[in-house]
Amino acid sequence: MSQKGVVIGLSAVIVSVDQAEPKVFVVNDADHGEMNQNTSGQDKTVDAVPFGAFDPEHHETLELGLREWVKTQTPLTPGYVEQLYTFGNKGRYLGQGAETPRVISVGYLALTCYQDRHDIRDSDRFRWATWYDYFPWEDFRQGRPDMIDDFIIPHLESWAKREQDPDMRAEYFRTIDVCFSRKGAKWDEEKILERYELLYTARMVDEACRDKDLDPDTHPIVKSRAMRFDHRRILATAIGRLRGKLKYRPVIFEVMPDDFTLLELQRTVEALGGHNLHKQNFRRFVENSGMVEETGRTTNRGGGRPANLFQFRQDVMFERHAPGVRLSPAKAS
Repeated sequence: MSQKGVVIGLSAVIVSVDQAEPKVFVVNDADHGEMNQNTSGQDKTVDAVPFGAFDPEHHETLELGLREWVKTQTPLTPGYVEQLYTFGNKGRYLGQGAETPRVISVGYLALTCYQDRHDIRDSDRFRWATWYDYFPWEDFRQGRPDMIDDFIIPHLESWAKREQDPDMRAEYFRTIDVCFSRKGAKWDEEKILERYELLYTARMVDEACRDKDLDPDTHPIVKSRAMRFDHRRILATAIGRLRGKLKYRPVIFEVMPDDFTLLELQRTVEALGGHNLHKQNFRRFVENSGMVEETGRTTNRGGGRPANLFQFRQDVMFERHAPGVRLSPAKAS
């Protein structure tokens, strides 16, 4: 909607998991309707999540408007959809100037089962991307990423030391400690947005240099994929929301096929959560939670001995307590 220089944008973070890799659906050079007024300085080949403007003449609700844009720009029809957050900061990305409409973006999280979309082939217009390409420092499944201690923290420390105000400098160091567990603090897997915002403020991601018209060669940029507009910020919000929700709602089953093994379920949770889980503890918790039930069938698609197939117990949604899954990481051996 454009009124008094304001456009309401709708952005969809569509998430799935394929072979233990978390995926997000990205588009390139799609028709974004009224949002095209705010593409100045933006490279249309850079990854973006599906998005477009809310049209009050044709869209009965924000969610229906979002679904219409997803249908227009992708071959997907997402099932589970929830509103994430409204992003309205002035000048939060390149192209938002005095001469262009102010964009208020409403972000949404959508979940879908990858196996149900196996016939979708990547093209020059859209594809499934691994979300750790955008946030490689968030994947602890092979241990704490080396880039955190070898690159990110040293450059953040150098940036913080250049701050002249002692109170602000101390605050920067506290933020580094909390976000990247610099001094042995517990890693909080839900602080994806806070970590990205810190790197953005320190001019350590491509979007910061792009939006501030800075030479990236003069800044220590963390090796990762950039996104159009502030879509990496929206994606970070979606990942944090999903990781948090996994703990208290059975949303994991929105990305699972109709039947699955407990190991497949564990690998999917690990992919989204970003760290490994203790196999026996996870299996015991899931079997005792009432969330799944055996189908009476087995499969050997994982190799080795046949494994029992399970399915989600739909009745759990109508019970007083709808559980999630435990995300406590397995202790390093």
